[in-house]
Amino acid sequence: MAQTTDAPSPDLFLQSVTGYQRTEAIRAAVELDLFTAVAEGRSDVAALAARCAASPKGIRALCDYLTVAGFLVKNAGGYALTPSTAKFLDRRSPAYMGTTIGFLLSEHVRGGYANLLAAVRKGGTVQSAGGLTDPEHPGWVAFAQAMMPMMAPVAHLAAQLIARPLDAELKVLDIAAGHGLYGIEVGKRFSRASVTGLDWPRVLEVAQENARQAGLGQRYRVIPGDAFQVDLGSGYDVVLVPNFLHHFGFEACVRFLRKVHAALKPDGIAVTIEFVPNEDRVSPPFPANFALSMLALTAEGDAYTFAQLDDMLKQAGFSRNALSPLAPTAQHALVSAK
Repeated sequence: MAQTTDAPSPDLFLQSVTGYQRTEAIRAAVELDLFTAVAEGRSDVAALAARCAASPKGIRALCDYLTVAGFLVKNAGGYALTPSTAKFLDRRSPAYMGTTIGFLLSEHVRGGYANLLAAVRKGGTVQSAGGLTDPEHPGWVAFAQAMMPMMAPVAHLAAQLIARPLDAELKVLDIAAGHGLYGIEVGKRFSRASVTGLDWPRVLEVAQENARQAGLGQRYRVIPGDAFQVDLGSGYDVVLVPNFLHHFGFEACVRFLRKVHAALKPDGIAVTIEFVPNEDRVSPPFPANFALSMLALTAEGDAYTFAQLDDMLKQAGFSRNALSPLAPTAQHALVSAK
């Protein structure tokens, strides 16, 4: 019999059951603004402790842990940032992602995972009737405020897929607008586009402020309410459906997409943004793992494959659906012709 060269090891198990330690180390570092302090040139323990208002012992232990984890580099002079840490965790960087802990580590999200065993047994969240899809769930205000650094590159790439003249007078609807970045990016690219954001009223306050700061205040309108219930309007050239379908079951998605189809002009398009796993459902890692998030946080949501998304869009009346990777992000866009 062939012999395996990899000896059995408990490392994966131990790394997994202690994973909360890395989570809390990152949270502590972000809240102390440790990475920015290192970027400013404070490399030794004493200087970092003074800058972060923490004990030298605490800073030394935290920095050593973060070095082992791959966020810092330690040398004779002290600590330095890796290239990825410098880009995403130095508060002065345009790509700073530290704010995302406001949603990703919120009680709403962590609570879903705290009850994962029960969710696996049930087949959906046990937090409440609909989890994050409950009407006016407060988690979406936190999402809109915290997740812009993660969503901005995706929104920019998605806007490039709209193949219309840049001076076209487009009428655009942004479903579950949240922070509003998807519609805002379309509005920035097409100077004559008018954008309507649809979401819960408190969430739309965030989107409206972002639109104002982007210079779109006069071209940005809102529809407050439940996307399944409110009148979407009609005559849209583009309907954006970013990170929405995965919160709901297949049949609910089809019903909703029929509304989207009806709201479009005859030559209109829908642009759907999703985490799309391969048909094996275990690759690529982030989209594949996203299914577990939907199990923990929603009643019927899932990470849908392209075949499933293509099926639901065609059942809703769309004639063809083209899948485009939004590299280097983990998301895909489907551009659907009416």
